[in-house]
Amino acid sequence: MYPCLSKTIVFLSLLTFAGCGVPEPIHTVDAVDLHRFMGDWYVIASIPTVFEKEAFNAVETYRLNDDGTVETTFRFNKGGSDGPEKIYRSKAYVLDTASNAHWGMQFVWPFKAEYRVIYLAEDYSRTVIGRSKRDYVWIMARKPAISDHDYAELMRLLASYGYDTDKVQKVSQQAANHSPPAD
Repeated sequence: MYPCLSKTIVFLSLLTFAGCGVPEPIHTVDAVDLHRFMGDWYVIASIPTVFEKEAFNAVETYRLNDDGTVETTFRFNKGGSDGPEKIYRSKAYVLDTASNAHWGMQFVWPFKAEYRVIYLAEDYSRTVIGRSKRDYVWIMARKPAISDHDYAELMRLLASYGYDTDKVQKVSQQAANHSPPAD
């Protein structure tokens, strides 16, 4: 078996089966305009998955497909800002079409990991993606940095949702050395 495929299957199994005995679903935002949400999002901080440990310059890119699914590309440098580039691709399925805030993220068929937009700035400059299990979270922004004030507010939000904020790790973004993701 291919090493990357093997790691992906293990990761997805953990995400899927870790959902047994899931706490109450985490609340999402009322509405997400999918067209405005598309594009590049710099990962500012996260409770990282096994694949994201030692991630630098992490960017998640979304592209809306004609069928309503969302192509996602996650790029980062492993181990340092000049480390080797890693790229992971997945497809998201909007599960709650009334709000567009609850998705199933599919890395390998048939597994879909929970993906919930739990915060979204009015101007679509910042977002927080969470999971009901409160095991992973991603603070993302349209720019490689956010103010200390905004970061502190988002950390308070995470604490109010039951996240262990001690597990949240900032992601180094070296904007000068960072080229935007290419398709």
